[in-house]
Amino acid sequence: MAIHKLTPRKAATAGPGKYEDGGGLRLVVSNTGAKKWVLRFTIDGKRREMGLGSFPDVGLAEARDKATKCRKLAKDGVDPIEARQAEPEKTPTFTTCAARYIRAHRRGWKNAKHARQWVSTLKTYARPEIGSKKVDAVATEDILKILSPIWTSKTETAKRVQGRIENILDYAAAHKYRDSLNPARWRGHLDKLLPKPTRVKKVSHHPAMPHTEVPTFMAELAVNDSVSALALRFLILTATRTSEVLQSQWNEIDPDAAVWTVPAARMKARREHRVPLSDAAMAILEALPRIEGNPYLFPGARHGCPLSNMALLQLMRGMGYGVAGNRGDYVPHGFRSSFRDWSGEVSSFPRDVAEMALAHVIENKVEAAYRRGDLFAKRRKMMQEWADLCEQLQAEAIPLSKHVNKRRQSRGTEPIAEFTEHPAVAKGAMAEGGRERRVQALTDTTEPVCRSLRRQSGSPESSHSTPTGSRSPAIGQQLYLL
Repeated sequence: MAIHKLTPRKAATAGPGKYEDGGGLRLVVSNTGAKKWVLRFTIDGKRREMGLGSFPDVGLAEARDKATKCRKLAKDGVDPIEARQAEPEKTPTFTTCAARYIRAHRRGWKNAKHARQWVSTLKTYARPEIGSKKVDAVATEDILKILSPIWTSKTETAKRVQGRIENILDYAAAHKYRDSLNPARWRGHLDKLLPKPTRVKKVSHHPAMPHTEVPTFMAELAVNDSVSALALRFLILTATRTSEVLQSQWNEIDPDAAVWTVPAARMKARREHRVPLSDAAMAILEALPRIEGNPYLFPGARHGCPLSNMALLQLMRGMGYGVAGNRGDYVPHGFRSSFRDWSGEVSSFPRDVAEMALAHVIENKVEAAYRRGDLFAKRRKMMQEWADLCEQLQAEAIPLSKHVNKRRQSRGTEPIAEFTEHPAVAKGAMAEGGRERRVQALTDTTEPVCRSLRRQSGSPESSHSTPTGSRSPAIGQQLYLL
């Protein structure tokens, strides 16, 4: 029987499949790229398989040594699997224990990015100091060596590393690899040795536009009929998160009831969230392009994909907002704060209604256990009032005004005015060189995406585009009146 067929290079570069080394030893590579060693042997006339560890944690030479010992046991009539189970388990290193913890918990994490962050931070900060140490030998001094250099310069990262090491050491204690005294525990231990994170670095929230400026921003945004602009308007009107909007699909919308149901898998709190849609929000949906083969409300340039998660931020940057923006450092997520400020300072709706609208989790577990409803009827009234505020400066030049009036008339509601000349609109239009130049800048930014969408939908270029150097009549009228 030929053995030692594999080479270290072949083991390192092997793609999905099974690779025989001889003597029953094989390297199994899954479709995800995970690699493990498997030994096949016969005992008492029965074929059995046992794992010898994952690659590269167990290298080729070590796998061969293990296979040789197991084959010798099998030859002597001893089942290697039973022999291994009878041996007291050796204390693993911190790296091994961390890998086991991640494998055991990764399915409960929100997304793959979270798992990658776990691996990345532990590999960068923890492994150089304690990676090769037995998990029962990790002490407070080791934890301080890891955290002290980054506690003041990278406070948020340091706090996450501390929490992750704490969880891994608790996992080790639960498996009786070490005692229950955790050297990485914050409360009652590290909090006596390191300053509180909030005192080292002030907590910074997403910059939010004052709610008094939102109507003017919406009026300016409305002259841009790109998909990114429609998505941003929809985000503001629904007070939802960027990922929830960009990943939204048509099958989540109930047009008759004017309700958008966000599935639990996409919610931060992992609970389904019903969003009442105002007249303006429904008008946006009526104005959206429907691309065959693309289930998303806001389709991106790539076929079958939604907008990029940077699309809304880039749109605001093009308008002069964001980091180092000359009109403010506001970002899309900050509009949730704008909505919350308006609901608390201006509207007469109770605090609980606003918190439900933002899909915030009730901190008090007792209260959460008894509160089963979602205050949907009250939230619908609130979201309509918020939309009325946001849309109050929009006029004939806004492409969606006819859609809003169509819905209002169907419900017997008084239509909005066709044109509202308001000083705030004029001020917003004249800022930074006037609306005309900003509209041109936005057109330059979004037109490539729009052209791609038109090609996907089969619409002719001429039916949606405006010749260079000219404006649509509606925008022209507004610029003239301003």
